[in-house]
Amino acid sequence: MLDKNKQIWFIGIKGTGMASLALLLKDLGYDVAGSDIAKYTFTQVPLEKAGIPVTQFSPDNIKDSGQVIVKGNAFKNDNVEVKACEDKQIAWQSYPDTVEEIVQMHTSIGVSGTHGKTSTTGILARVMGEAAPTSYLIGDGEGKGVKDSRFFVYEADEYRRHFLAYHPDYQIMTNIDFDHPDYFKDQDDYTSAFQTAANQTKKALFVWGGNERLQALEAKIPKYTYGFEDNDDFQAVDVNRTTAGAEFTVITHGKEIGRFTIHLFGDHNILNATAVIAVAYTEKIPLDDIKKGLLSYTGAKRRFSEKDFGDINVIDDYAHHPTEMRATIQAARQKFPNKRLVVVFQPHTFTRTKKYAKDFEEILRGVDKAYITPIYASAREASGDISSNDLVANIPGSEVINLDNIADLAQNQDSVIVFMGAGDIQKYEDALEKLL
Repeated sequence: MLDKNKQIWFIGIKGTGMASLALLLKDLGYDVAGSDIAKYTFTQVPLEKAGIPVTQFSPDNIKDSGQVIVKGNAFKNDNVEVKACEDKQIAWQSYPDTVEEIVQMHTSIGVSGTHGKTSTTGILARVMGEAAPTSYLIGDGEGKGVKDSRFFVYEADEYRRHFLAYHPDYQIMTNIDFDHPDYFKDQDDYTSAFQTAANQTKKALFVWGGNERLQALEAKIPKYTYGFEDNDDFQAVDVNRTTAGAEFTVITHGKEIGRFTIHLFGDHNILNATAVIAVAYTEKIPLDDIKKGLLSYTGAKRRFSEKDFGDINVIDDYAHHPTEMRATIQAARQKFPNKRLVVVFQPHTFTRTKKYAKDFEEILRGVDKAYITPIYASAREASGDISSNDLVANIPGSEVINLDNIADLAQNQDSVIVFMGAGDIQKYEDALEKLL
């Protein structure tokens, strides 16, 4: 249990979720510190700014008393600090268990789904924060605690069923596509996790009406759909897509809620914003606060992040599943309608690459030029029987790209180059940016 009289020690503090949680608890007045690998990660910058001590793993970091140990999901007893806990018979709590403690302190809103969790949580935090003190946890390494906050907004990750630790008041579910084939047996196993999450939601569920699996979820509480269709409870209509974002009106059962503007691209972000409007409307958030929050939100880290180098625009995006890739490509074409579209894709894990190889090939055949990096292996899956060359063989004009031939990318003048991946794809971006 969290205790302000004890130090909260994070094993694996630089993980995106863990870093967010550490920042939130520090803001709420807890004594926070932690450990991780020495390698630089983007999450360590806000930790350093917040004055949170971060050291390398060592058994000496685990004290006999005076600590609450929060263990990152990725770490097992081959980690020296986890082993030290076992040797000293010191109990630790998981990241999800710790988040659940915060969930129970607030009017809580979880955001789950195969795609769109991070962006939707970010929009939701901004909108609710306009109206009332709001604490939040976002999966891009952003976390903020506000003392005496009314709302707690958080991203609920389905991997290994971690989100089943949570019992929120409200939950947004953006979609259910099959993912994480290294853990879930099949689509039914995956969908069953979301059904359990729905069962654990207390006040209301908000689901995208365009997803049949979400529509099929059973709920004992009110279940509202959002989307573009006439039968959705919250419908986005009169949509105007521009190179600056989108404008749209939201209606509920024939009643107009308001007209809204977002500086985000792609239909998926209109849907994300509509889900947030639905929750805010249900919680009676003033219309002006909703509009202001939507207008001020410009995106999450690694979600369509843009840098410009003369006539070359570089987009960085976390997309690594076919649905996400299609959404990112649509967003790029909306913002840059007159430019060549070049995609650099890093397949993420061998099981996912094998499962979705045909989808990846079909998607990348639809862009002007495709480059594919070597497959990003994970700690849980070091090798497999598919390679990037197998994808390239089925995509005319595509190439395998690595750090040795990265200069080929710089030849794409008057183009938007979209980097997509959930691994270490940023090393390729950094190499290109140095050339540009």
